[in-house]
Amino acid sequence: MGGKRGGSTDRRMVGWMVAMPLAMAGLLLLSPSANPAIRRSVDIHSEYVKFLSGTDTVTAYIAYPERPQPAPAVIVIHEIFGMSDFIRQTTEQLAKDGFVAIAPDLLSRRGGTPATPDSARKLIATLNPDTVTQDLDATRAYLNKLKPVRSGEIGIIGFCWGGGQSFRYATNTPQLKAFVVCYGPSPNAADMGKIRAKGLGVYAENDARINAGLPDAAAAMKAVGKDYPYTIYPGVGHGFLRTREKPEVADSAWNAAIRFFRAQLKS
Repeated sequence: MGGKRGGSTDRRMVGWMVAMPLAMAGLLLLSPSANPAIRRSVDIHSEYVKFLSGTDTVTAYIAYPERPQPAPAVIVIHEIFGMSDFIRQTTEQLAKDGFVAIAPDLLSRRGGTPATPDSARKLIATLNPDTVTQDLDATRAYLNKLKPVRSGEIGIIGFCWGGGQSFRYATNTPQLKAFVVCYGPSPNAADMGKIRAKGLGVYAENDARINAGLPDAAAAMKAVGKDYPYTIYPGVGHGFLRTREKPEVADSAWNAAIRFFRAQLKS
């Protein structure tokens, strides 16, 4: 079912790509690079895959870097809007940064992400958290069977709703090596002691709803002897990695996440 993106057909994406309507533009507008003089175009391969989670089938978007040796891997958890261009582009960018990256459509059990964000948001609200964990476990198991993946060297990143799920998954999965929370809510304080992975938080200054829980989350982590370093990025709001309202801030946050994954996953 998959299509390839790689070689001469791969579009160079430094930062995030922003899709313009084809009828208006007939092309993709590439977002500006923070360091255009030193970043290289990197070939990747991307496609859709399917795998079982229990008796159900999960559809996921996966991207591979072109490299001679197996790579560490990162699971990408989508926003409350489900699978989107932003999530696919994020997955591709992680591959460009040297990771095998996979984004499961966590609405697969509901027939997949629907056409409108509002419909996706309503379906997300019906998901059972334990089933989400099961589908993420199936995604991790799928990665561990792939020869291009360095077995066991797996992290996770999530955005918005997915950020909360990234944090929650760390409480359920001692085998996880690293997790990044992008402006997502924190799990129950009582579950913090179960975390074995190293974590990193990415938050926005203009996001009081999410930030209100940060002091308690940090205190709960400290109480069980764990660090949770996080940065509140100035002048931006919830979802700033997607909206790129301040590209230089989005690039700074993304680069911090990549440095973190490279350190924790031995990239």
